[in-house]
Amino acid sequence: MNDETTETAALSADIERIMQLLPHRYPFLLIDRVVDIRGGRSGVGIKNVTANEPQFQGHFPGRPVFPGVLMIEAMAQTAGVVAMYAQPEGERARSVYFMTIDKAKFRKTVTPGDRLEFHMVKTAQKRDIHWYSGRALVDGALVCEAEVGAMLGR
Repeated sequence: MNDETTETAALSADIERIMQLLPHRYPFLLIDRVVDIRGGRSGVGIKNVTANEPQFQGHFPGRPVFPGVLMIEAMAQTAGVVAMYAQPEGERARSVYFMTIDKAKFRKTVTPGDRLEFHMVKTAQKRDIHWYSGRALVDGALVCEAEVGAMLGR
């Protein structure tokens, strides 16, 4: 898949496809699906937050709050899927590595029952390093924003 083949149609990745593209596994695979993938330019990651996730045992007992650092990681995973998905099959990188985080801001708490959407847009690329600007939304409300960088490992 490349940018030219996705001009007219958005693509998506279910959990099986995500696990082919990323090395992460439970409990650290934080996205359930990536939709509206537009080449390597943009995509939207989906995370359904549930009460039985391990982080809620200690963050925080009696008032579970999804950790901000995990929202940032989920943004990076979404960007990684978008970047990997755009690689031609025969030339696909072996892995993707989280490199940078900038301008992270947390706006509202996220709790079990929320559906997080990670809207990631590529802002720059230099060789195998890709930078994305991201916004995390719950029911259309901004809960987190950040800029992340990832490197494709050959």
